[in-house]
Amino acid sequence: MHSSFIRLLSSIVVATGLLQVQAATYTLSTSYIGEDFLSGDFTFFTSPDPTDGRVTYVDQATATAGNLTFATDDVFILRADDTTVLTASDPGRNSVRLTSVATYGSPSAMVLDIAHMPEGCGTWPAFWTFGSNWPTDGEIDILEGVDNQNFNQATLHTGPDCTMAASRAQTGTILNNDCAAADDGNDGCGVQFAPGTFGPTFNSGGGGWFGMERTVDAISIWYWARDATNVPVGVADGNSEVITDNWGTPVAFFPTSSTCDLATEFTAHNIVINLTFCGVFAGVTSIWDDSCAASTGVADCNDFVDANPAAFSNAYFEINAVRVYE
Repeated sequence: MHSSFIRLLSSIVVATGLLQVQAATYTLSTSYIGEDFLSGDFTFFTSPDPTDGRVTYVDQATATAGNLTFATDDVFILRADDTTVLTASDPGRNSVRLTSVATYGSPSAMVLDIAHMPEGCGTWPAFWTFGSNWPTDGEIDILEGVDNQNFNQATLHTGPDCTMAASRAQTGTILNNDCAAADDGNDGCGVQFAPGTFGPTFNSGGGGWFGMERTVDAISIWYWARDATNVPVGVADGNSEVITDNWGTPVAFFPTSSTCDLATEFTAHNIVINLTFCGVFAGVTSIWDDSCAASTGVADCNDFVDANPAAFSNAYFEINAVRVYE
């Protein structure tokens, strides 16, 4: 083989390698810290809860007056009312659902730095993204769970044409491989994280970081506890650049395939942070019976939420930052 051709071939290989590294290298495009959540970057959702929760999502003025949202220079708090006793005829417990004005697509990465999440029987907190035409444009649940469970669940919800392989390169436990919102009661294709990634155990450890990467090839989600020794460079300190190749094996891995074309199923997404109660997840009789009926002595989730406002003193998000990299 001619030496000049070998040099050309070598340069192509090197260039290709560099492009692969660059494809997993992202630069900070947006950071939400403290007052950023209240300065117009997010809107307050005030429509009825689509998940039938025992909740009333309030506007910004009501949230401010009720101290349901407040911020310092470097911390943002989102919480629910914990003082009002409700009757069955009253609207649901006051809480907050925020939606980002900006949208983000592929390729991009996101890091959520959270010190505390809502906990307690009847709670259903979530941090997620979704497209403008649900479910056709997709939904990615990064942080979600109910009651006092100690494990996070990451889930995709899509249109009718998306299923995942039964075996994937991830550390989490597969719960369901059918992502279609119309199937299985909209369970989606969920992955269960390890204990300590949600609820009281997450909070007692000072929280941690959730990472998410979106490309046309895969949607991947990671978690690192506050005291973990393997937190990647750039994640903990909010660097202006992150390299997802250094993030290790994801907890949840959703690759594109012949049974799910991510480029078709997922468009640009808004970010959502919300806290609801009961509804079609925490309020399901079997889930309530397994997790909270015995400990509360109350047979119905809605009844417990109505009568026990003090039970929600720890039902709050304490968010240090949400950073988006593109």
